Amino acid sequence: MLSGIKGSIFVSNEYSNAMNKMELTMMVEEGENGYLVGQLVEYPAALSQGKTIEELENNLKDALKLLLQVQEDQLKHEYAKRKVVKRKVTFDV
Repeated sequence: MLSGIKGSIFVSNEYSNAMNKMELTMMVEEGENGYLVGQLVEYPAALSQGKTIEELENNLKDALKLLLQVQEDQLKHEYAKRKVVKRKVTFDV
């Protein structure tokens, strides 16, 4: 089932204009009951499953969006009563 699967996953970051697309790597393995189980290498906390590679990719996109939103909410809450400076940066890796 996994042979011949290649490519990247693109995630649209809807809640932030800072990033339109992210090229990420998903690791996929065959799970139980015919499901594919996947995880994003760059964001190991983003895990999901799907019956097809397309369903898995969509589910991983949703998992990543939720993870990033939760992290953003936690950060806002943590810094809510502090005086901070926000600055946009661009990284070339």
